Amino acid sequence: MSDDQRARPPRPGGFRPGGPVGPRPGGPGGPGGFRPGAPRPTFSAGGAKQWASRRAISLQVAGMVGPEHEVIAGRRPVEEAFAARREAVRLLVVPQRRDALQQMVLHATALRIPIIEVEGALIGQLSGFDGHQGVALVVKRRPEAAPEDLLARAVARGEAPFILALDGVEDPQNFGSLIRSAEAVGVHGLLIGSKGAAPLSPAAIKASAGAVEHLLVARVENLADELTALRLRGIRVVGAEAEAAQGYREADLRGPLCIVIGAEGRGLSPAVRKRVDLFVRIPMAGKVASLNAAVAGSILLFEALGQRPVAAQPVPASEAMLTASSGAVAPASADVAAPAAPESDDLPHVGG
Repeated sequence: MSDDQRARPPRPGGFRPGGPVGPRPGGPGGPGGFRPGAPRPTFSAGGAKQWASRRAISLQVAGMVGPEHEVIAGRRPVEEAFAARREAVRLLVVPQRRDALQQMVLHATALRIPIIEVEGALIGQLSGFDGHQGVALVVKRRPEAAPEDLLARAVARGEAPFILALDGVEDPQNFGSLIRSAEAVGVHGLLIGSKGAAPLSPAAIKASAGAVEHLLVARVENLADELTALRLRGIRVVGAEAEAAQGYREADLRGPLCIVIGAEGRGLSPAVRKRVDLFVRIPMAGKVASLNAAVAGSILLFEALGQRPVAAQPVPASEAMLTASSGAVAPASADVAAPAAPESDDLPHVGG
């Protein structure tokens, strides 16, 4: 056998001319490494190594969430979904976070909700954001509310209608923050124009800290027409404008009220502006020219709350018994009627 026919020793890294490429110890493709573009290793709850590619995660997503489902991600939003008794399909938990979520897992177990351990990347793809805290709840999609449902809730509570309308708010953080403020002040529901508005996504639900679970949300095709219908029912529409003559603290925000907030940057659309009964100004003392939609809306919402009558609180049984035994007479409380809404020049108002 000639020298050319003798087998040459393999080169370092396992490479041989004309032969397959072998792994290099400690390098990409070898022990402790991986090739660029290859799926990255993940570890299951038992510690066994698995390979999860983007395609594999997409297939898992398709199998866990159907068109009739929605995803609620984040610890507080999931807790609020449980409190609101949403119809849950399954609870997704990252194994590394299971100890911190033990109470939530036990609650789901008591309700016989299937608990599935998944990777954080899967929850991130389902929710569309990374701040999911290792937990997500798949629930049946919430039923759509109608504008009449918002007014019916006000009647059921014995209160003057208090509505928040959003005209093209696109940012999910602003959307979620407004939802949180609206629930905090006791708004009866949200009225949202479907054109150009942010969807009620997992990111918006997370920004609301789950407050949306306790609010009615009505999406309408034409927000301007719905505002006209509210005005015909005697509900005033109030918006914010930098050049308004009246400050928000001087404005009368009592009685039936709808506060409308415009899109970031553009403000209210021309059609919606024509339906506004009163524009108010938020004074600015600094160099910043404007506030974002969530901050401006929250200021008006809490000012309106401060002007609304406080609901009478029930007297605890222990105090009632003490008062009866001592013979003291509790002072009578009188409800102060809110002034009638001012008449508009272009549309008649019907009391409601």
